[in-house]
Amino acid sequence: MSDTVPASWRPALDPVLASEEARILGGWLRAEEEAGKTVYPPRGMRLRALDLTPLDRVKIVILGQDPYHGPGQAMGLSFSVPEGEKIPPSLRNIYKELESDLGIAPPAHGDLTAWAQQGVLLLNTSLTVEAGQAGSHAGRGWEAITDACVAAVAAREEPSVFILWGAHAQKKLTTIPEIAAPRHFVIASPHPSPLSARRGFFGSRPFSRANAFLEESGRGAVDWRV
Repeated sequence: MSDTVPASWRPALDPVLASEEARILGGWLRAEEEAGKTVYPPRGMRLRALDLTPLDRVKIVILGQDPYHGPGQAMGLSFSVPEGEKIPPSLRNIYKELESDLGIAPPAHGDLTAWAQQGVLLLNTSLTVEAGQAGSHAGRGWEAITDACVAAVAAREEPSVFILWGAHAQKKLTTIPEIAAPRHFVIASPHPSPLSARRGFFGSRPFSRANAFLEESGRGAVDWRV
C-alpha cells in the first residue's frame, strides 16, 4: 500500500496499518501487480476518499462494497466515476432518487468529488479490485482498515449520518455498533442497483433526511448538486 495516509486519519489507522494483516495485504497487492494483473484504482488514488474528506470534516458516511472494475471507472470514491465515463446503473438510480427527493436534475457526469469535499465520506469496504473481477479483493485485509475509518467517525462526539445501502453495508451495524449511537443517524435501505432499487431504495429520501438531521444538529446541510 504505497498510498500515503492523510494526517487527519493517521491516529485512527496507524495501529491497524502496523498489523500483520496490513503487511500481508500490502505484500499480496504488490505480488498481484508484479504478476501482471491490473488493479483498480491505480496507486495514488486508493485512499482518495480519505484525502478529500478529513476525519474532522466528516458529516456523512456512504458505504460501498468495492471499486468499479472496468477501465477508467474507479477513482477512489464509492459510486463515483470520473467525468467522461459512462454513469453506472447504481449511480443513475442514486441520481433519480436525488431528483425525486430534492428536485435536483440528474447531472451529466458521475464525479462525486463535490460531495466528498463537503464532508461526505464515500468509502468502499475494499479499496482495490482486479480488473473485470468484482469482489476479487474482498477478505484480503482491506476490511480491517476501512472498518477502522468508519469506527473513527462513529467514535467522535460530533453527530454524523451513516447511509447504509444494501445488506453488505448494513452488516456494519453489527461490526461497528457505535454507528447506532443515539447521537448519530442511520439511514438504511436496499441498494440502489437495478436489482433492488425498487424494493425500497426509491422513495427512501436519504438526502433530505440526512440534511434535516445535520441542520438540527448544527452541522450544516450538504449541497448535493455536483
